[in-house]
Amino acid sequence: MNKLWSPWRSQYIDSFKDKSAKTDCFLCDYAKLNADDADNLLIQKGALTFTILNLYPYNNGHLMVVPFAHKADLLSLSDEENLEIMEQLKLSVKALGEVLRPEGFNIGVNIGKASGAGVDDHIHFHIVPRWNGDTNFMPVLGEVKVISQDLLTTKKNLQSAFKKLLNNAKS
Repeated sequence: MNKLWSPWRSQYIDSFKDKSAKTDCFLCDYAKLNADDADNLLIQKGALTFTILNLYPYNNGHLMVVPFAHKADLLSLSDEENLEIMEQLKLSVKALGEVLRPEGFNIGVNIGKASGAGVDDHIHFHIVPRWNGDTNFMPVLGEVKVISQDLLTTKKNLQSAFKKLLNNAKS
């Protein structure tokens, strides 16, 4: 197994030391956190959804939009949840555009184990910023992905962009 030193992961792990508050679903655990706390990856909360940075990102800025309700599939989402998910996906694309200036995005959802879902019992939507040439020799030859920016730094930058965009939408 190849190893890549990433000290930020231990900070994240330490933030969940109180096991008494944990459930069997890390996404449900995230729903209980405060986005203003600097030691978690929660970007912001809406009325029915929340947005977090992916702990194991495919690229810098890899976000997930997650409904608060623990539901496994697309068909179980309400119209209101679907609407807010789409609004949060659009907001995420705008914020990522301002902060990271990607050249494209992958947006998707894996439903069920057969589709590759790592968490198949709590639906969540991925937004992955992409740049031309973002696949380099590391994943091809070394089977390792290098994420060049600290997740908590990315969180801080994205939260500023989210707040600015939400404030502009209210005015």
